[in-house]
Amino acid sequence: MHSNHHLFHFNLIAAAHASMIEHGFQPDLPAGTEAELAIIAADSELPAVSGIEDLRHLLWSSIDNDTSRDLDQIEWAERLPDGRIRVIVGVADVDARVHEGGVIDGHARIETTSVYTGVKVFPMLPVELSEGVTSLNENEDRAAIAVEFCVAADGTASEGKAYRALVRNRAQLAYHSVGAWLEGKAEAPDKVAAIPGLAEQLKLQDEAAQRMVGCRFQHGALDLETIETRPVMLHEQAVELARLEKNRATALIEEFMVAANGVIARTLHDAGVASIHRVVRTPRRWERIVNLAAGFGATLPAEPDSKALNGFLLAEKRRDPDHFPDLSLAVIKLMGPGEYVLVKRNGESPGHFGLAVQDYTHSTAPNRRYPDLITQRLLKALFASRPQPYSEDMLQDIAVRCTQMEDAARKVEREMQKRIAAVVLHPHIGQSYRAIVTGINRYGTFVRTFDPHVEGMLVHDGKGLDVGDRLTVKLIATDPERGFIDFAA
Repeated sequence: MHSNHHLFHFNLIAAAHASMIEHGFQPDLPAGTEAELAIIAADSELPAVSGIEDLRHLLWSSIDNDTSRDLDQIEWAERLPDGRIRVIVGVADVDARVHEGGVIDGHARIETTSVYTGVKVFPMLPVELSEGVTSLNENEDRAAIAVEFCVAADGTASEGKAYRALVRNRAQLAYHSVGAWLEGKAEAPDKVAAIPGLAEQLKLQDEAAQRMVGCRFQHGALDLETIETRPVMLHEQAVELARLEKNRATALIEEFMVAANGVIARTLHDAGVASIHRVVRTPRRWERIVNLAAGFGATLPAEPDSKALNGFLLAEKRRDPDHFPDLSLAVIKLMGPGEYVLVKRNGESPGHFGLAVQDYTHSTAPNRRYPDLITQRLLKALFASRPQPYSEDMLQDIAVRCTQMEDAARKVEREMQKRIAAVVLHPHIGQSYRAIVTGINRYGTFVRTFDPHVEGMLVHDGKGLDVGDRLTVKLIATDPERGFIDFAA
């Protein structure tokens, strides 16, 4: 393959579509969708339900990725006289538009998740809904589930409750610009500067989130850092890879979502309602994690202990920040993927090892995750004192399907990341990059370049190298179809 310095044309969108089908998705909407969308569009009224709180006067805002169009949640906070901070998370009431048993709901139940391939989003719900009437779009009145909790000075969250509400998002904001401002690295984003009171509002939310981060880490939440990239597109071609950086704004949303999901889990549990929880079980391969730590000169207890594991991770992050994303990835793989499980009426949840929380359900992203939509229906039946819409057997079947399709979505996303990287690097064959060895197995030696952040295989001269070694590698070939990138030392 010779080096060429013009754009390399490989149809990534077609590849993504094929990958979706290969992994069991149905990326094309079923017959009957248009008719159902027309009915939903004609019914533009907000729900007139007694007991629905009108919170449209609050200074709500959303923070999401720069490119997000499916807005699931908005936030607001106030300082209480006793110094605690009351937080309300507003979650889009998708169930108000997508009714159980319809064509759109049936398709969502098969797909179970939106898939983000980097070049195209394959949405669980039609974009007319997920980016339209069920998205908490700026300056639109919307139905929502409000989830409330109070954050004390030590970071503990209490007084959780959930109820139906009407809301209006005043400002759609992005992680990158809000995070840079909160960290004092940039001016306030234009919208934040323009809307009276919004800067103070966001700083208060940030204060609440920073309290909560500290509290969760004390309980053994894991500070893991994997590097994610997104392609920079030009005329539907990937031309560059940009790193997605975590910052104070991503931490803010993460903390609020963990807390809100906890409130919902406890609300359903306390009412004796069966539900679907998101769990990461205590690692079965803990002894492998112990061995991994021993290789770094650290000693972990024989029994799984997330607090001890996090102590080791924090020490390594300080000691060797360059290699920390690879260590994080190794720990994540050994912990095993998350899964959805049925928690029976008054039953106990296995808990979430990585988040150090016992009560955790997915409820904050109903536009793009089916379990969240199910949870919404369970809640609304509870609020209205109606019989629950799903039996435990039905919830069990849904949980199994959602786990299966989430695994499939991860595979599609990984395949596409590799293909995108192969396309982006293709014009740079012959160039040299700084790299670190990330793995060695019977197939060969694997390396990750620092900039751009790309994984590949060392096809020549891998002898005598070990994981963690740094070297300069030369790019010799890429194969976008298979997602292969080959380097020589």
